[in-house]
Amino acid sequence: MFSSGIIVRATHRRSVPAAATENSRLVFTGTEVMLPWLVKMSIVRKSWDTFEAMRAAAQEGDAQAQCYLGVCYQNGQGVEQNHQEAVKWFRRSAEQNDPVAQCYLGVSYWMGQGVPQEYSEAAKWLREAAEQGDPAAQFNLGMLYETGQGVPQNHAEAVKWYRESAERGYPAAQFNLGVFYESGQVLAKDFAEAAKWYLLAAEQELADAQCNLGLCYQTGRGVRQNSTEAVKWFIRAARQGNKTAQHNLGLHYAAVESGHLSE
Repeated sequence: MFSSGIIVRATHRRSVPAAATENSRLVFTGTEVMLPWLVKMSIVRKSWDTFEAMRAAAQEGDAQAQCYLGVCYQNGQGVEQNHQEAVKWFRRSAEQNDPVAQCYLGVSYWMGQGVPQEYSEAAKWLREAAEQGDPAAQFNLGMLYETGQGVPQNHAEAVKWYRESAERGYPAAQFNLGVFYESGQVLAKDFAEAAKWYLLAAEQELADAQCNLGLCYQTGRGVRQNSTEAVKWFIRAARQGNKTAQHNLGLHYAAVESGHLSE
């Protein structure tokens, strides 16, 4: 009684200004870009007691302070929003090899935010950060390879970077890797692996992963069939506004009400 066997696709793309297609993986656009995940960075990030102390450190050449000052200008926190000024500070930090700033700078070029849109420059800076282990940069570089923006299109290379990012705990990369396993593109089709990666992303509240995991439980693909688990994950996704999960829940409750399915 559920929508069966479908692989949930995103309707928007992170960090990619092009429109998504029905066959796209999770890649978003607009205000929610895939930026560095500071909590998961292996390097220690500094902190300052006040904005002025951080600004002074940036002006004195501290790379992490420069990166944070760029974030403040990008988001309008403590200063008037100014994307050109944000890029200036990201660049100063990135040129000192700060991977977080390199990722921000790469995304700026990708989005054309504060600089002219230039995919090759985006790829250059994202690669610098990705090779230092920044999971957001690895995810974004994977997207460039999947879409062929700034680099030759190469799905195998995309999967490589998604895996690097997913293994560092990045939920969007975990979801995309799961989709590759479920679809059998590049990787051998493996529903158990798909379910494993969906679960990791779902536990981090990624709604599309929660919906796909629910479908795995409903269809018994990669996991033991379990309608209770399916409904649990559909509910979690639906509460975040996932329309496919909401649709599947509606079908479930309609089947229960008609007596064709027990709770």
